[in-house]
Amino acid sequence: MIAEHAPGNAMRDAGEIERFHDRCSDLMRELLGALARAPDRPRPFPVIEDTMGWPRRRIASVLGGVCHLRQTEFGGRRPYRFLDARGSPSGRWELWMDAGQARAIRTASPSGRTAARSGSARRPGARTAAG
Repeated sequence: MIAEHAPGNAMRDAGEIERFHDRCSDLMRELLGALARAPDRPRPFPVIEDTMGWPRRRIASVLGGVCHLRQTEFGGRRPYRFLDARGSPSGRWELWMDAGQARAIRTASPSGRTAARSGSARRPGARTAAG
């Protein structure tokens, strides 16, 4: 069995995951969307970066950038999971999202909200032309 790195830090509550999605950067939302499209599939950072068309080390930079938000607003919890280099089949850090986390991210994304709200892709608090 492969041991997950710090499994207690993985978010499980859909509302908390959706709130994280709303509060994080656009790059972090892009990463979360990519992870949500391949749930339950741990992959090394370079494989994910290649899939997303990102340069090497961007994931490390994005995760570093969201660290303050995770610590101050979410008690260090995160809406994704890790395998460390010692515990992963690739021998590198691997990242993934479980099916429940992926479902919450898809619901939180504008396209997921469109389906959930019958046509409204607006984010809460977003201004419209009418108001």
